[in-house]
Amino acid sequence: MLLEARSHPSAASMVSTSSTPPHHHHGSLDTQEPDPNGDVQPCAPLKDSAHRNGDLTLFVAPGSPDHQQTRSLNNGDLPLCVIPGSPDHQLRGGISNGEIQLPVSPRSPEERQAMLTGQQKPLETRLYRRRFLILGVFFLYSLVNAFQWIHYSIITNIFMDFYQLSSDKIDWLSMVYMLVYVPLIFPATWMLDKKGLRVTALLGSGLNCLGAWIKCASVRPDLFGVTMFAQTVCSVAQVFILGLPSRVASVWFGPKEVSTACATAVLGNQLGTAIGFLLPPVLVPKIDNNVELTGHNISIMFYGTAAISTFLFILTVAMFKEKPKIPPSQSQAVLQDGLSEDYSYKLSILNLFRNIPFVLLLISYGILTGCFYSVSTLLNQMITFHYKGEEVNAGRIGLTLVIAGMVGSIICGLWLDYSKTYKQTTLAVYILSFIGMLVFTFTLNLGNIIVVFVTAGILGFFMTGYLPLGFEFAVEITYPESEGTSSGLLNASAQIFGILFTLAQGRLTTYYNPQAGNIFLCVWIFIGIILTAVIKSDLRRHNVNYGIANSAVKAVPVESPSEPEQSLSTSQLTTVA
Repeated sequence: MLLEARSHPSAASMVSTSSTPPHHHHGSLDTQEPDPNGDVQPCAPLKDSAHRNGDLTLFVAPGSPDHQQTRSLNNGDLPLCVIPGSPDHQLRGGISNGEIQLPVSPRSPEERQAMLTGQQKPLETRLYRRRFLILGVFFLYSLVNAFQWIHYSIITNIFMDFYQLSSDKIDWLSMVYMLVYVPLIFPATWMLDKKGLRVTALLGSGLNCLGAWIKCASVRPDLFGVTMFAQTVCSVAQVFILGLPSRVASVWFGPKEVSTACATAVLGNQLGTAIGFLLPPVLVPKIDNNVELTGHNISIMFYGTAAISTFLFILTVAMFKEKPKIPPSQSQAVLQDGLSEDYSYKLSILNLFRNIPFVLLLISYGILTGCFYSVSTLLNQMITFHYKGEEVNAGRIGLTLVIAGMVGSIICGLWLDYSKTYKQTTLAVYILSFIGMLVFTFTLNLGNIIVVFVTAGILGFFMTGYLPLGFEFAVEITYPESEGTSSGLLNASAQIFGILFTLAQGRLTTYYNPQAGNIFLCVWIFIGIILTAVIKSDLRRHNVNYGIANSAVKAVPVESPSEPEQSLSTSQLTTVA
């Protein structure tokens, strides 16, 4: 049994149990250890064990942090589980006359010695080629959903003429994506945790397809309500899409490629936005006083989108699998071994909100991503304010902004996989986004559209490149909580800030000028820099994957969802110095 903390120099897991303070002659804990012949020999009492205020502290020999979990003393029963899911590794003990006796499971001498020295064999992991297919399918239907988000806003003036409405109403075709996300993110992440990756993917792809077909029936000037309903359906689909990149990456990809996989998954959404900036001005050019021709052009765009969405939905049904048979990483293996039917989604949410570093990231991520949403929604109005008749170039500037951001996302993902410098990279990209926003703000009105292309590219490289950084940083500092829950909350924050920023910047742009609206965003980005700078970096998933015994690795909070007596939750894992 692994009860010799002195056998390893690194930090050990700690089990704390409340009991009546023992008498003096029971103040030490008698343990057993194997000799080379496989027999159990008594060893000296553990001097590192202590009694404090009636608490009995047991030090457990450190292995990889995922192999040690805590359990409260229950009616004189102290169950300890070394490797979750492996019955022969469970050790049970009881209290007799004030002494705790822990029998040793029958093992070979080599196994027992490995456990005593913290050298347990890692759980089995494997990578499957199917992971690239899963990532590709998600990439494509996420792309189409993002295209449907922005294809109204980039030609706002054309839809204003077609539906005979003000710009505020057309802006809501974009903002409905943000509005719907906030109340639905909690049932969506609950479904991801309870029903799994495949069901969530089918809902996202299926609703995206349905919304695209409803749009095809809305191409008449008096049917704005139908197109708004269709866009609402697409926005519901988005709720089941935006939270998946980190989950897909964690469930299917190994520790050396997980950040790149997450960045690639986010890339699909960014590429869809880029295509949404590029194609609509080409497919639906501005034609004065010809509603029928404009309606025909809009129909081409809508039917093409619906056909592609249908193909991708069929592909999702046929190809998208829940998870690999054997997990790709130690962190996933631990989570799968430690799954409990008594998992509490509500308590998981509360755990995240008690995690101060995550709350700071939640706000700072929402600020920067909300600024990106606002700039994307109002880009057409900003460009045409200073450059009349440049709708096509407005789309190309948006394309430049997002394409540069896609490059930034991939570079950041590769860098994270190489360096694991999550906080440093996130803070650096945040600061550079602020500088990029300042440059874009004060060069927009110079009258040279080439300069706008360049500054938009710089802004996009950092601002859009930040998106996967936030996802991956959140997963690291909240492990072992669900990736879908943490990324879902990040996206909810982004949608809330996106709505507020779009409304505020839109008013400032309309009543003053685009520069006033952009300065408003710069102030908020600066606030986000301060919040990011004070986030404590605690790379829990990385520590588990690489077996690092780190005194900062601790589930948040220590209280975990209630479970049956024989079940141990991964969220009860605690490591202290």
